Amino acid sequence: MPRVEIENIINKEINRINLHLPKARKTLSQLLSEEEPKIQLRDGSYHYFKKNELKLLSTLIEEWEIMSLRLPIVLEITSVWHGYFRVRGKIEVKVIEKILNQYDILEEKTEVILPRYLLPKIRKTLPTTTTYAFIME
Repeated sequence: MPRVEIENIINKEINRINLHLPKARKTLSQLLSEEEPKIQLRDGSYHYFKKNELKLLSTLIEEWEIMSLRLPIVLEITSVWHGYFRVRGKIEVKVIEKILNQYDILEEKTEVILPRYLLPKIRKTLPTTTTYAFIME
């Protein structure tokens, strides 16, 4: 089978696996203002956020960041780093590092690569405000 065809098959499968991802993410401030905070997923279904989780997030960041933090926070699982995952976005990284007690105010990161064994702690604390994305690089 030609390489291009194999890559197309893999990309289609990854797209199928990622149907649980949102069509569009909403800001924390938008979700806090909604009676029933939710987003529509790529497969057409809806994902609902827990209000107490949204409130927890609002305590971890500055007030101006509430307007910018887009949810859910995406935890990227990639084929490149076995045993690791990536988080992108300045505010997203800040939130994840605070949950893990690794935040350093002197370091402003826009991306972080973390070992996968930390995923259960993140998902236990933020089950509705984080999601996995499987990516091919």
